[in-house]
Amino acid sequence: MPSIRDKIIDAQNDSKIFAEFFAGIGLMRMGLENAGWNIAYANDIDPSKELMYKRHFNDEQNHFQLGDIHQIAGESIPKVNLATASFPCTDLSHAGRREGLAGKQSSAFWGFVRILDEMQENKPPIILLENVIGFLTSHNGKDFHSALTALNKLGYAVDAFIIDASHFVPQSRVRLFIVGKLESNDNIMEEKQLSFYESKIRPAKLANFICDHPEINWNITSLPPLPQREIQLSDIVENLPDTAAEWWSEDRVEYLLNQTFDRHRILLEEAKKGKKYTYFTAFRRIREGNSMAEVRSDGIAGCLRTPKGGSARQILIRSGKNKISVRLVSPRECARLMGADNYKITGNINRDLFGFGDAVCVPVVTWIAENYLNPLLIKLKANSENLVFNAS
Repeated sequence: MPSIRDKIIDAQNDSKIFAEFFAGIGLMRMGLENAGWNIAYANDIDPSKELMYKRHFNDEQNHFQLGDIHQIAGESIPKVNLATASFPCTDLSHAGRREGLAGKQSSAFWGFVRILDEMQENKPPIILLENVIGFLTSHNGKDFHSALTALNKLGYAVDAFIIDASHFVPQSRVRLFIVGKLESNDNIMEEKQLSFYESKIRPAKLANFICDHPEINWNITSLPPLPQREIQLSDIVENLPDTAAEWWSEDRVEYLLNQTFDRHRILLEEAKKGKKYTYFTAFRRIREGNSMAEVRSDGIAGCLRTPKGGSARQILIRSGKNKISVRLVSPRECARLMGADNYKITGNINRDLFGFGDAVCVPVVTWIAENYLNPLLIKLKANSENLVFNAS
């Protein structure tokens, strides 16, 4: 019987096997599955996310391992061709304490690095990391540099790019992605100018970082232009009747309007005169000691967050037909804003909102898979000794 490495590769998806770390509620998985990938392993530390994950996917095979990444042995991970890591952003975000990769939560990145190291010859040939753009500037770029050089030491040449989910869904969600390709020595840093790297997905700050660090083993790949979004904020809104309990009372609406900036109040009042509804979103923020409602009027929602406090809940404003109506964005609307329209909502509002606020945008991941990971895997198939086929 021929060995698995000797099998002729005919099936399109037989080598698209991946493991996801920091799996959350599984939106990375959804994005990859849309591009033909098959799950072999998933891990997260949060029991609530495990509940959502298992409820949605209802796998016959139990791919999900609940546990701290620092306690997972690399030798226990099945051989895959892609490993993803959407590790915690808490210590990297501009909204956090900026403790960086040494912080209590974001230091989980080093658990992922350790697992890759322990996998030894079974290290996946491709890795995909995702985090907030604050990762790029954390500790003046030292954390980003440390992360990339750590991946280099494991044998991965690296690439980095930035994508705003607003190209796909009506939500502003800017994220930094890193792709690592195993055993590449084709560093392309020779005599390249900034203009060579700078693009829509590699803005000046990232392009400068690439140019300023030729000691990093880079493998920069050209990507097609990002698409133009086809859906609008109004397309994701649930059609709740005016009598639904979710809509706020007139007094509560007026209280919110009194918290808005004058320019925002004018926009809402103008839209109120319209014969059709116009939708806005808002967050409450503290400005000079006062609670203010900052309204977004560009037709897209602000970045979804985890509901750790009242101000983290995003507000939906509907203005038109001589009325301004207000309520909180619902879990179903959050799912749609993440491109996970048919995700199975649990009914526990805080759990659902936390799951979506701490996830990746599904169509962004699909675009990366179709335009980057899949073509890269095809190239790697020429050397099938580095690949595994057929998820078990």
